[in-house]
Parts: sequence; structure tokens; C-alpha cells
Amino acid sequence: MQTIDLNTTTLRELNSRLQTESAGTQCKVSNPNGRHALAVGLTQPIEVTIEGHTGYYAAGMNQKASVVINGNAGQGVAENMMSGRVHVTGNASSSAGATAHGGLLVIEGDAGARCGISMKGVDIVVRGSIGHMSAFMAQSGNLVVCEDAGEALGDSLYETRIFVRGKVRSLGRTVKKRK
Repeated sequence: MQTIDLNTTTLRELNSRLQTESAGTQCKVSNPNGRHALAVGLTQPIEVTIEGHTGYYAAGMNQKASVVINGNAGQGVAENMMSGRVHVTGNASSSAGATAHGGLLVIEGDAGARCGISMKGVDIVVRGSIGHMSAFMAQSGNLVVCEDAGEALGDSLYETRIFVRGKVRSLGRTVKKRK
């Protein structure tokens, strides 16, 4: 496994290197220190492990790669993901999985407001709770929430399926509750 230290490598160098890696490559990124746009635009089936918290838009525009964030993720983690897998071992801020077309996003902690906003085929699993306006304008895919959901869940929903184990503060106007 290759290790890339962000104390000695620039963000541009990191992303350029990851975007040109061959299929099957395994990389560990150390010292992310909340930097934004880590591991974005990956198009090969590589494995990236980020050891620490990330800022905005980590693992955005992912295709085929498997990205593990061992920490919390800032706004827009896995935004516009096409395929692959993104796994956050901590919490995720707002707009996790926004506009994602495919793949799997797993968040072991809680996710903030607008989780899965405008999702277009992604599967999102949140082991904790999600914030208000989650799955707003969600078009397709699945959102699984193991704890509670905030206000206006699924407002302006199309064909997305939402599963909530805990309590839902309120449903969006277009959501039909099934038992």
C-alpha cells in the first residue's frame, strides 16, 4: 500500500496522482487535516483510505473507486458520485451524496441536513440520524436511516425509496407513508 502524506504533498499533487493510478492500486492518505476536495474525480477501481477528517466535497465525482474516510466528512461528501463506494466512519455534514447517480455511500455516524438531496440512483446508508430536508428532490435510489430523520423528509420526492428505523420529525408534501 502506498502512503501519501499531505504534510509533504500538495492537494493538487494528491488528486493528480490518485486520478492516474492503475486499477487495483491501494493508497493511504495521511494528515488530511480537514482539507477540501480530497480524492475527487477518481475513475479507476482503486482503494483509497483517508486517515482523518476531511473538509468539503471529499470523494466527489467518484467512479469505480472505493474511498474510506476514517473520520468525519465535511459538506458534500460523495457529491455527484457515479459508481463505486464511499465509507465515512464518523459523521457527515450537510448534502452528503448530493446529486449522486450510483454507487454506495455509507455513513457510520449521523448526516446533516439535505442528505441525499437530488439523488439520482445512489444507495445511501446512515447508521445514525439525518437532518432536515434529506432526500429533497430525490429521483431514484435508496436512503436507509438506522435512527431518526429530521423535518420535511423526502419533500418533492420522485421514485426514491426511504427506510427509517427511528422517528421521522415530518414528511415532505409528496411522501406517502407505507407500513
